[in-house]
Amino acid sequence: MNFLIVGLGNIGREYADTRHNIGFMVADELAKQAGSTWSTLKLAFYTEFKQRGHNVYVIKPTTYMNLSGKAVNYWMQQLKVPIQNVLVIVDDLAIPFGSLRIKPKGSAAGHNGLKSIEALCGGQVYPRLRFGIGDNYQKGRQIDYVLGPFDKDEQKDLPALIEHAVKMCHSFINIGIELTMTNLNTK
Repeated sequence: MNFLIVGLGNIGREYADTRHNIGFMVADELAKQAGSTWSTLKLAFYTEFKQRGHNVYVIKPTTYMNLSGKAVNYWMQQLKVPIQNVLVIVDDLAIPFGSLRIKPKGSAAGHNGLKSIEALCGGQVYPRLRFGIGDNYQKGRQIDYVLGPFDKDEQKDLPALIEHAVKMCHSFINIGIELTMTNLNTK
């Protein structure tokens, strides 16, 4: 069985450690733990590894966040991965920092990367791992917040949270979304 793990983010040094790039950070750790290396291919940074007999493909779209669906759709088709085996890792303002929630479907909730995936990949029914970044910003400052770095307190907790997100990805591949939700979602 084939799986496609998609870490959402923006390419470029100026975005490297921002809240909006948490999907890239989780994908990087997933690849690092698997001992796989990234290649720059069409529309994405790409790597792959095997896990318990499964082919696991990991991408970080190079299309910028707002066009993520273009890369996801291309790689889904190219690798023949069904939508239920695609896991999108995304930052989420609607849940507090430190919360990690995997879901089988849902709305884009205003997230441009998810809107693009919905538009190009056939709707809202695809798994996503929502990485809570909180909403600690002043009115009208949302863009600055999501494109800003994690604060010092958050940075201390980030490695353990990224590790938990990687564990959720492995669980999704090995035992499916329902048991992963039950066993690993955090508040």
